[in-house]
Amino acid sequence: MPNASTRPKRGRRTRRQPREDPARNELVSRSLESAQQCLFNQDYGTAFVHYLLVLNLAPMLKDFARESFRFTLFKWADELDSVGRVQDLFNCFEQALELFPADEVILNSMGEHLFRMGFRDEAAGHFHKALKLKPDYPEARENFYRVANWLVERWHFLMLNDRGRNQKYQQAIQKAVERGCNTVLDIGTGTGILGMCAKKAGAAEVFACELSKTMYELACEVVTANGMKGGIKILHKKSMDMEVPKDIPHRVSLVVTETVDAGLFGEGIIESLIHAWHHLLLPPQQISDDIMSLEPSKTGRVIPAGATVFGMAVESVEIRRHHRLCVSEVGGLSLGAAGQLHSPVSCTADADDSLEPYTTERLSRIPGGYTALTEPFRAMDIDFNNVTELEGLSSRETQRLHLPVTQEGNLDALAVWFQLHLDQESSLSTGPQEDTCWEQAIYPIQNPNSVALRPGDQLVVDVSCRDAFLRLCSISVVRDGHEIRLDPHLSVGTQQPGTNPNPTATAAPAPTPAATPTPTPTPESELCSALAGLQTHQSPPRETCVLECSEIALLNNRHYHQSFNQALDTLLTGLALAKENSSAIGPVNPTTATSTTTPSPSSTAAAAAAKDPNDDLLYFLDVSEGFSLLPLMAARHGHVKAYSSVEKSQHQDVLRRLAGANGVHEKRLEFWLNQANEKDPAVLKRPSREKLWSAIVLDCVETCGLIRQRLMEKASLASCLLEEGGRVFPERIVLYGMLVESDTLLLESAVQGQEPTLGFNIAPFINQFTVPVHVFLDFSTLDCRHLSESVELFVLDLMKASANYTNREVKVRATSSGRVTAVPFWYQIHLDPEVSVSTLSQDSHWKQAAVVLQPSLEVRAGDWVCLAVQLHKSSISMSARIDSEDASAGLPAVAMTTS
Repeated sequence: MPNASTRPKRGRRTRRQPREDPARNELVSRSLESAQQCLFNQDYGTAFVHYLLVLNLAPMLKDFARESFRFTLFKWADELDSVGRVQDLFNCFEQALELFPADEVILNSMGEHLFRMGFRDEAAGHFHKALKLKPDYPEARENFYRVANWLVERWHFLMLNDRGRNQKYQQAIQKAVERGCNTVLDIGTGTGILGMCAKKAGAAEVFACELSKTMYELACEVVTANGMKGGIKILHKKSMDMEVPKDIPHRVSLVVTETVDAGLFGEGIIESLIHAWHHLLLPPQQISDDIMSLEPSKTGRVIPAGATVFGMAVESVEIRRHHRLCVSEVGGLSLGAAGQLHSPVSCTADADDSLEPYTTERLSRIPGGYTALTEPFRAMDIDFNNVTELEGLSSRETQRLHLPVTQEGNLDALAVWFQLHLDQESSLSTGPQEDTCWEQAIYPIQNPNSVALRPGDQLVVDVSCRDAFLRLCSISVVRDGHEIRLDPHLSVGTQQPGTNPNPTATAAPAPTPAATPTPTPTPESELCSALAGLQTHQSPPRETCVLECSEIALLNNRHYHQSFNQALDTLLTGLALAKENSSAIGPVNPTTATSTTTPSPSSTAAAAAAKDPNDDLLYFLDVSEGFSLLPLMAARHGHVKAYSSVEKSQHQDVLRRLAGANGVHEKRLEFWLNQANEKDPAVLKRPSREKLWSAIVLDCVETCGLIRQRLMEKASLASCLLEEGGRVFPERIVLYGMLVESDTLLLESAVQGQEPTLGFNIAPFINQFTVPVHVFLDFSTLDCRHLSESVELFVLDLMKASANYTNREVKVRATSSGRVTAVPFWYQIHLDPEVSVSTLSQDSHWKQAAVVLQPSLEVRAGDWVCLAVQLHKSSISMSARIDSEDASAGLPAVAMTTS
């Protein structure tokens, strides 16, 4: 029993207050005063050091100094960024987060710096932490959506929603495990679905690796949620850095992977499999072995077992206008002096390493469609279970194929796809006619002249695998027995080193070169061929310049440049006339304003002679992103001095050549090196101390279909820098949209439950990266049902910032019954009251975007849907509901909230 004589315990003592330290208090006070003084003097680095000292010595001042400390940190970080002191920048943020670990603003800012420098995984982590601390923080939410588009592209959702694809992989893995492959390595595991298939099939040991930190963490969550945490070991590592027994205890009997892109080899499957065969896999099955007599797990194998590559020549206006210049004149400018302009996609013999060998397109949804000019041909076979073949792929002889042309048209590209052989019984096709999550690889023709093909021609194509990339290059066209060269760097009739002119893998089902009769040449064809050869060999080499695909498409957009030319002509002509009238009247002296004395002709002439010719100049500034001809178009309008924001020296050279060829004096075109940028729009400033701008062009819409970041800040500043009568181009942007039902957009935005993922619980984890706004959308080819007419959703006035609003409610009448899953949107860009361009036009270089509604909204024909549209900086969000009020009697109602 308790000892009754024991004294009762005394209550807890009150904690003694820390003793005041006068010296410390004096140091804190002086450091705080110094920090504020340095801040006033814009000495942000010293101010930051003082604030660190103050807040470490006196943590109770954190709430008081938080705002000033943030401001100092961000200004100092911008300075460090501008001089390339990246490590110091991140050290400052780490010190700040030690003081304020739960500050969502600092976390978001550090994420922005990380993302801008290419650290996307780390940036996503900081944005995600900021959102967890403050879920309604719009800047962090917008940034997280942007980085999510990079980290988890839409094809991830499509792939996981493709039950047929997932089931075929599952069946192949099941058969391999049942035949004795009981140790498995999943290379590039992603969400972990293939590794979980192996474990569910009964594999004794399953390992997986993933290089992306974001996907590695997601895979760990998925495996745990599916009860397999102890059965699958996931490594955050590249497979080529893995070793036995450091990372896995022994070699495995099965590797499963889908590290392939549209061009098959682009994600490094060849290198990773060569490494796996040498270091991670058991020896391969030998052809002479009796499979039935071998003990289980004594040999290794790969799923997929191999692949067959197919291709065809195509005509496509959409591909053509994005990869080579198709016009000789736009906006009154002759482009002959520009040289050869082409996209950064080329696999010609002289292409440098900075160029991509191919791009990708989903041919079934390409605007304007495409025409197949040849039958599909078999380009290559590859066996992933043959390490000797894998190692010899890059040194394999170039295969030269002669492809019979079956359809008349212009040669714009070679389209390539493949059949992935999972095992001997099962395969997946990425062909353009397949219902697949895959796009096709596109090898565009960069020849500056059109290549017209007709039935009876033969297209000569070289197939190789240099630098572990699949490369297809159109070499020439054989017509009437004569070869017309397409690649100007190769001589007609010559053979590339390592080229096999009579390959065993020839075009199929087309006949082999030996089986194709050679027509008897005619005198006319010989003459044409000779002239073509003479022109090719004797012409001096043209200057070449690489532009982005969207910049090439913009140059090819005649309507865009004609519209700008018209709007510029109206503005500049009016301003020039106003200046002339002002000069003729002359300055008015208030003291003699009532005098009726007429100035003498001699005094007028003297005044004109003494006048600075620059006084009559109109100043034009183009701060468009990327390559733009607008400054040249402005400079051609009389007394105009135009400034371009083009920064690359190669692009400046093109503009200078064009200026000279179009009669623009070199002093009338300058390059505005202190151009507006995303971090500091305040670098927009006057052309000189005494002058203001006559016109400022802002790039308002990103190619992907979103409003550019900080557009309204730049517009507000630009409008303050205009002379009287000057204009910001465009002056107004109108956002239009439409209600649609589209299963495609749903499948591209989120995993639709557990059924497509074979019962595995993946959706809640991958759907954390669902982005409500889809970008780079081609609305003209989107598989959808229109449930309403197009309607105006939002208006942005770039000349009157005070007239803008942040929220708007619009009532839209449903014209058909269905399920509203999304609202695609686009812009009408008004250059002036009379001239505008649309981002929805067929020749636009812009794509469209769409807000995917969560959840979808069931409507009946005649229902009024209330759309709540919100614009925060460049982020557009929408929600929809059925309007309960009777709106059928009038026009759609609109409610706005002014910013």
